[in-house]
Amino acid sequence: MNVLVIAAHPDDEVLGCGATVAGLARKGDSVTIAVLGEGATSRFENREQADSALTDDLRNASERAAELLGANNLYMSGLPDNRFDTVALLDVVKIVERLIERHQPEVILCHHGADLNVDHTVAFRATLTATRPVPGSTVRAVYAFEVPSSTEWAFGATGERFNPQAFVDVTDTLDVKLAAMSIYESEARPFPHPRSPQALAALARMRGAQAGFDAAEAFQLIRRQGL
Repeated sequence: MNVLVIAAHPDDEVLGCGATVAGLARKGDSVTIAVLGEGATSRFENREQADSALTDDLRNASERAAELLGANNLYMSGLPDNRFDTVALLDVVKIVERLIERHQPEVILCHHGADLNVDHTVAFRATLTATRPVPGSTVRAVYAFEVPSSTEWAFGATGERFNPQAFVDVTDTLDVKLAAMSIYESEARPFPHPRSPQALAALARMRGAQAGFDAAEAFQLIRRQGL
């Protein structure tokens, strides 16, 4: 199976579905990760003030994390951090369309459409547009993942709450996810922040309890063709 992960920022791919990616890779599925944004530059008043070493470090971390998870391909598009709403949606759609054309995925994992972060919502909208169920499309299913500190912090005020109906058993790969997240030293936070190792493990245990697993990652089905 070919799987395409669409993430807005470096670390979103790990936070949202890192353990699932590791499990798919172990089964022999082909996983491509696309990170649309550069990350971190929004911490400065002007994007131009950001030190290029910061984005270089994030790119390097993404490469190392992708290797650890077992992904087959990694693409980084370098869109402006937390400024996706300043980019024409069509331009973002075309990035996703090119990835679909190149890798012919059957399953796509992406952000939830009501996340607090504007880049997440643009990434979701672009993915939804690029995966229109036209004849000849290889995409059979689109799932949204949750990103701690963005999905739950919207509190359902920006749209429909994340409502997972699909759960992946990640009991054997949760440790890989946590190890991959530790590579993103600049993005991790101490407990009780949702991106802390303790909080990520607790979320996985809670999602697992919902589905009868020791640990799980949760997804909301956006659309699926067939059973």
